[in-house]
Amino acid sequence: MQKIIALIAITIFILALAIIVYIIRRKRNERLQHRPHFKLERHEYNPLLSPQRIRVWEHGGTFNPAAIKDDEGNVHLLYRAIGSDGISRVGHACSSNGEHFHTRSQYPVYEPLPGYGLADADKAYGPTRYCPEFYVSGGGWGGSEDPRAVVIDGRVYMTYVAFEGWNSVRMALTSILLSDLKKGKWNWKRPLHISPPGQTSKNWVIFPEKINGKFAILHSIVPEVQIEYVESLNGLSRHIKSKRLHGPQPGRKDFWDNRVRGAGPPPILTQYGWLLLYHAQDHREPDKYKVGAMILDKNNPTKILYRSPQPILEPDAHYENDGKPGVVYASGAVVLGDNLLVYYGGGDKHVCLAQTPLNSLLKWLVTFGKVK
Repeated sequence: MQKIIALIAITIFILALAIIVYIIRRKRNERLQHRPHFKLERHEYNPLLSPQRIRVWEHGGTFNPAAIKDDEGNVHLLYRAIGSDGISRVGHACSSNGEHFHTRSQYPVYEPLPGYGLADADKAYGPTRYCPEFYVSGGGWGGSEDPRAVVIDGRVYMTYVAFEGWNSVRMALTSILLSDLKKGKWNWKRPLHISPPGQTSKNWVIFPEKINGKFAILHSIVPEVQIEYVESLNGLSRHIKSKRLHGPQPGRKDFWDNRVRGAGPPPILTQYGWLLLYHAQDHREPDKYKVGAMILDKNNPTKILYRSPQPILEPDAHYENDGKPGVVYASGAVVLGDNLLVYYGGGDKHVCLAQTPLNSLLKWLVTFGKVK
């Protein structure tokens, strides 16, 4: 009889504990839901760039652009373009105000080289002609994918995914003088791999300023922020090995970003630290890429100080559900005046723009996103 009473008591205790945990989690989620939402504002003329069918090299899509601001305040986009052959190349567009891109390259300004996004003939991957049904990586099956760029000491450094099929997905790095880029002289340095073979690597970004006298390369934000510090970007003594596993990784359990994809544009230095946009998914909406924001410590950017309690951009517009439904992929950002301009790929097909006063975003993050 005593054993039965003890068993009942233990059962009641476990049930009570489970109820308490449930109530605590529910109240926490309610508090999170009642926090003021913050959203980037889409540009009224979106999409800014779309595929021009008469150009075979961007027939399949123009999206996921890198963005830099030159010394005259002009904004340059280096966007991913998929050709009729299924190969990704890089196109260029320029704007004086960051909104209207009247200058656009007639031909690719960067093309993949064998071993750096272009497979050898005997290792050809994919169909011999463009076929959207053969969906591999953004609709293509090789090339220079998803560039990011920064300007350091008068030189533009561009990282990109050198994709040659899923057996070879590596990060590559090249550079060009800013003065040459402005003149349309595409004298890119020969690329180099910065990630090792056999490791699937994506979403690596370079900090636009040296940290403690060294160049900083962010190569993961899960399971923690991982940064490699190097003496030079013109040649690495070894490949950077990241602890990050391939594919979406577990994020914050009770938040919108419980499945983390990776970093967006290169970090931007602010009064509160490094502002980093990133991509994540919610297991309740696994078909949607969303964009969030975090602030990293200025001197120790492996430390996250603030993180958005809700996404700041979600795939709700029709052009974000065109090529591949449910995708907003931020890959470029600049600050013009008081505004943060975020350039992103919509539906793996279009170049789009969303913006906000920078201080508004920072104040929201600091007020509601402090990491405990």
